[in-house]
Amino acid sequence: MIPSIHKMGTRTIGLIRYLYGPGTHEEHTDPHLVAAWDALAPDPGRDPAATYEDLQQLLDQPVEALPKSRRPTDHVWHLSVRAAPEDPILSDEQWGEIARRMVAATGIDPGDGAGCRWAAVRHADDHIHIIATTVREDGRKPRRHNEAKRAQAEARLIEAEYGLRRLNTGDGTAARRPTSAERHKANRHNQERTARETLRETVRQAVAGAHSEEEFFARLTASGLLIRQRVAQSGDLLGYTVALPEDRNRHGEPVFYSGSKLAPDLSLPRIRERFTTPAEASGDDSGPGQPALPPVTGPAFARRRATAATWQALLIIDQGDDGAAAAQIGDAAEVLDALAKTSAAHTRKELRDAAFAFERASRSHVKAVRGHDRALRQAARDLVHSGPALGRGEDGATTAMLIDMAFFLATTAANWHAKKHHAQQAAAARQAAEHLRAAYQAAATQPIGVLRQRGQRLALHVQQRQAAFVRQALPELAERILAEPGWPALAATLTDARKAGYDPAALLAEATRRRELDTADSISDVLVWRLRRSAHLPAAPEAPQVGSARGGRGTPPAAPAAQPASKAASDSTRRR
Repeated sequence: MIPSIHKMGTRTIGLIRYLYGPGTHEEHTDPHLVAAWDALAPDPGRDPAATYEDLQQLLDQPVEALPKSRRPTDHVWHLSVRAAPEDPILSDEQWGEIARRMVAATGIDPGDGAGCRWAAVRHADDHIHIIATTVREDGRKPRRHNEAKRAQAEARLIEAEYGLRRLNTGDGTAARRPTSAERHKANRHNQERTARETLRETVRQAVAGAHSEEEFFARLTASGLLIRQRVAQSGDLLGYTVALPEDRNRHGEPVFYSGSKLAPDLSLPRIRERFTTPAEASGDDSGPGQPALPPVTGPAFARRRATAATWQALLIIDQGDDGAAAAQIGDAAEVLDALAKTSAAHTRKELRDAAFAFERASRSHVKAVRGHDRALRQAARDLVHSGPALGRGEDGATTAMLIDMAFFLATTAANWHAKKHHAQQAAAARQAAEHLRAAYQAAATQPIGVLRQRGQRLALHVQQRQAAFVRQALPELAERILAEPGWPALAATLTDARKAGYDPAALLAEATRRRELDTADSISDVLVWRLRRSAHLPAAPEAPQVGSARGGRGTPPAAPAAQPASKAASDSTRRR
């Protein structure tokens, strides 16, 4: 159940006519009162003798009784209360009781016998509107402090008592929801999302990995948005607004939104916080105290680097302090935005939906401590600058590798938020994880399928040897892994790693040492991507080995992981 307090109005009769009228799109049916401050209040919807003016005059009486100098200009209060689509249809008596509880909770009519006058109108099955005038019977103003929070708290109690869908309590950090007018406008134009939501997504993609205001605004311009900048007399840039070229008001003018109206962290001052580290100010992408990173050579390279950064972010969220974890979760949202922007067609929708959902998980009241670990922001930048990825070959396989790791990051973020009692953020991260799960299935089908075929063609003694490695490294999960459909793909990967000079048992131990696996749908798939990343194997099974003369686009140079002892032992074994 969602209570929404609307902008204060000046004309009581105008709102009454809307509530009892046909609606903007003829959607109002059988408008009538379900409750009011007085049981004898006139109902223009059901009583032919009652008029809109009768109800308006009674509602306005306390206002008119004041001297003109004391009458408030904006005195019309408006609250809508909407049930969830899956909730049962409530009766008029139930809606009437809900209305009485809402006006009491918000301070409009606290039940002291001298509250404001109000009326609750129902013109649809799933919601009511409450209109009130904000002068009490005793001439005083109502106490409406924190009325929105109190309305939400009362809604949670009503949901529990009526057996309705339980919504998560917010903390004031969510982006503004589209208005009903914006939703109707999107429906009229057959658009999946409102202009506000489309602009939010576009601005988030523009800021993902950007290193300066100039780069941010250049990306906004390239995206085709209309941009207005607010500049002080001193020449300093104070803010910005954006609009879709095709989104116009009734006068034919573009509808502009400021960054803060799109999301709290999209205001210009909040965006500038992402550009304030010395490393980014100087253009050094490696971060403080880190060696310079090699240039990105293509989408596959960018995805490998992003996978490594995501792995490190997982460890920080698990083990770091709250400020560092909040920064990593916020930066992870940029990676998802950049990945959605550069993804191939068969994964684009699910990745867009994942980024759209995770946006809510990227903010909380825990202040992000930025400035020392910029790996995820650099990964987002790499993804954007490497360009769109192909849906096949090394590009497609490394996309599956990154999505697999992003799924675990979203799950980790959900657990972190749940421990902090951030209900909305935890739910958003879990929703993003489900979209990532679907995107992974689309991205991994081809490369994992080829690896499975290779694994099935391995000699029996080779398969037995790889199974022994699994039992040695993962005794508790080994039988489950060996029974999975993806086991042949893991066997093929272990064979590739051994041929490249790595100790398969050591790789397996490293891949599982710091992250749990038993919640994965396919442990085999997870281990395939972790091993191919850590052993610097080509993600696409048909790609040539790293370092060969035929190395493909985006294949990083061979840089063995920290396993010289195990590698030497393996070399010695092969020589014997």
